[in-house]
Amino acid sequence: MRHQHGYVEVITGSMFCGKTEELIRRLRRAVIARQQVQVFKPAIDVRYARSEVASHNGMTFEAQPVETAAEILVHLNDATTVVGIDEAQFFDNAIIQIVQQMAERGIRVIISGLDMDFRGEPFGPMPALMAQAERVDKLHAICMVCGEPASRTQRLVDGQPARYDDPIVIVGAAELYEARCRRHHQVPR
Repeated sequence: MRHQHGYVEVITGSMFCGKTEELIRRLRRAVIARQQVQVFKPAIDVRYARSEVASHNGMTFEAQPVETAAEILVHLNDATTVVGIDEAQFFDNAIIQIVQQMAERGIRVIISGLDMDFRGEPFGPMPALMAQAERVDKLHAICMVCGEPASRTQRLVDGQPARYDDPIVIVGAAELYEARCRRHHQVPR
């Protein structure tokens, strides 16, 4: 059953806020509704599994790893009505147009990804995806310093905040990152 109109949903926020968990929840509901679901993830993300999206709390859903956004269209089945895309911040800007093409074909596209990098700056294609989406949900984690709602991702190097000029992309989890509120997020220059 194809949707009458395609649309785009973006689930965003800092690390450890439950983005992938929420993506998986929505995908499972689509399966229950007998929708044809396909999920894609950047091949660079091998933290928990190569062919699954996985939340930090252990929830998983089968996914196709792809090197580039263009590969999504190569692997997209004609019968697919719902597409999930995890860790969208790691894709090249071609993802923006590809998502729009899928929505125009009547596909519900559910995207999860970090809205900001460890510096607290917009991350990759996420700002454009959020701007073009019909629905955007920004989730919050818990600040590891004070316990308040956290909207930032703190990268740590030997237990200290990473410097501004450190590389933007380093794939990791709790060993490298913490959720922090605005007050406790630090990026030394």
